[in-house]
Amino acid sequence: MKRDSGRNREITKSWKPRTRAVRSGTWRSAHGETSEALFLTSGYSYDDAGVAAARFNGDADGMTYSRLQNPTVEMLEERIAMMEGAEACRAQASGMAAMTTALLCQLSQGDHVVAARAAFGSCRWLTDNLFPRFGIEATIVDSRDNAAWEAAIRPNTKVFFFETPANPTMDIVDMVHVCGLARAHGITSVVDNAFATNVLQRPLEFGADVVAYSATKMMDGQGRVLAGAVCCSDDFLNEYLLPFQRNTGPNLSPFSAWVVLKGLETLDLRIHRQSENALAVGKFLEARVERMLHPGLPSHPQHGLAMAQMDACGPIFAFEVAGGREQAHALLNGLQLIDISNNIGDSRSLLTHPATTTHHGVGEVGRAEMGISEGMLRFNVGLEDVEDIIADLDQALTRIGL
Repeated sequence: MKRDSGRNREITKSWKPRTRAVRSGTWRSAHGETSEALFLTSGYSYDDAGVAAARFNGDADGMTYSRLQNPTVEMLEERIAMMEGAEACRAQASGMAAMTTALLCQLSQGDHVVAARAAFGSCRWLTDNLFPRFGIEATIVDSRDNAAWEAAIRPNTKVFFFETPANPTMDIVDMVHVCGLARAHGITSVVDNAFATNVLQRPLEFGADVVAYSATKMMDGQGRVLAGAVCCSDDFLNEYLLPFQRNTGPNLSPFSAWVVLKGLETLDLRIHRQSENALAVGKFLEARVERMLHPGLPSHPQHGLAMAQMDACGPIFAFEVAGGREQAHALLNGLQLIDISNNIGDSRSLLTHPATTTHHGVGEVGRAEMGISEGMLRFNVGLEDVEDIIADLDQALTRIGL
């Protein structure tokens, strides 16, 4: 294959972010295709046995097996790395594969993790259930409290793990402080950046060491495939990430990689329009509901920090109704346009009740600790006309007396 200018980082470094999202990481075959080629193959053949041996012992470049390398997947990895400003990226089979890999690849029995209280339910399952089985301790802190991070550090603390904005409470982490604290103590900071993507927020610029994604969300953005990614330094890749992934196999399929490549081309357009829509919808809802958790609105207690770290508010926010689960479910059941769905990052508007879906598994006590009430609803605002979104909410709210 011919690797065009997208492969040359000296050229791509001069490109603006929107150009990188379309052009970086592009390879071309002898056919000169403009769209990235889809390589559906598990293995590769060699001209002779010496070439095979050289590739496996590291003396020669080239593909060996699609669990280790695949041209389509590598194009995606290069593109995400360039968009992120990272030295390296490895694609993963899903967002949770990315989170699990980013953490377990560097942790061993006896290590300690400090993690944010507000997180996706499966991320909390890792810290609360999986880690203890392997002798890894975890301390859960309120990620909004800078002092709590420092107070939780132990001699064996290896990792800080958090999401900002957090799912679904929209807690914001002061990345300059927390990532700086981690580096000062020789701790690796791992940031889940799925809600913002590298278009709206680039944690590496604030001192993060590793950035993990559910590329299922905004990067694909159209509800088509599962995908994940981990961005890091070359040193982290070679010492921790690559050996773990090579031998455990949480790999992304070439087809899914190709779909995400196509999604990245329109990510900037989609996420900025969805952010605009989300801000308008949030302003409408704020006057009708019990509590609004929207980082783009001045009413959010961390609005200033959010806007200092993010280029726009993002398409996702949460709000609460006073009538608990019964009223929340009634609102969902009254919708005519907006879908009831636990997914986020989609081009369609989606509304879900976290207590009975995404965070059901953490239990009542866990949800209370995380700040997830029975009346909380999480909103993914899509690309529909914002007037139609608001009209649907208006009629559903009116039905339940709000």
